[in-house]
Amino acid sequence: MNGSGEGAEQVARPKRTDARRNKETLLDAAAAVFVMSGVEAPVRDIAAEAGVGMGTIYRHFPTRADLIIAVYRHQVEACAEAGPALLATSATPHAALEQWINLFVDFLVTKHGLASVLQSDNAGFETLHSYFLDRLVPVCTQLLDAAAASGEIRSDLEAYALMRGVGNLCIGADNDSRYDARPLVGLLVAGLRRPH
Repeated sequence: MNGSGEGAEQVARPKRTDARRNKETLLDAAAAVFVMSGVEAPVRDIAAEAGVGMGTIYRHFPTRADLIIAVYRHQVEACAEAGPALLATSATPHAALEQWINLFVDFLVTKHGLASVLQSDNAGFETLHSYFLDRLVPVCTQLLDAAAASGEIRSDLEAYALMRGVGNLCIGADNDSRYDARPLVGLLVAGLRRPH
């Protein structure tokens, strides 16, 4: 009896890992579609991007708000985890900061649509916003501190102010499909460099 219990446990563990990986693939696909087409994109587009049936999406996320909140949290975590990874692998701390800010812009493009979906649930939106700040401000601080310590940028920059500035540059994309914040964000990040 004991041996069969252990076997069942071994079978269950890979299945949970696969389910988690499938859910992450689904969230990555939804995020990509939201960045391209907004949070009101058809579920069939997300299903096609993920390579799954629409039923799979509805099984994991019964409502669009459930899906958007899950994508939001998934992107916050991906952004938070990317900071230290980029610092470890990039040529310079400023290059890591620049790459991280690009990920942050992708996240912000998705995040702007969240507000309209959750406007009936202010408390839920406030909770998510606090989660976003708690997870990402320390990561941005770490990147800024590393770039300042290497002498690449000034040392008097605050992460929250930089993130707020990037966010303000991204707002224009909500109402104008021709507006791309990336060139202006690129100028902002380039402008952080110390003059040589």
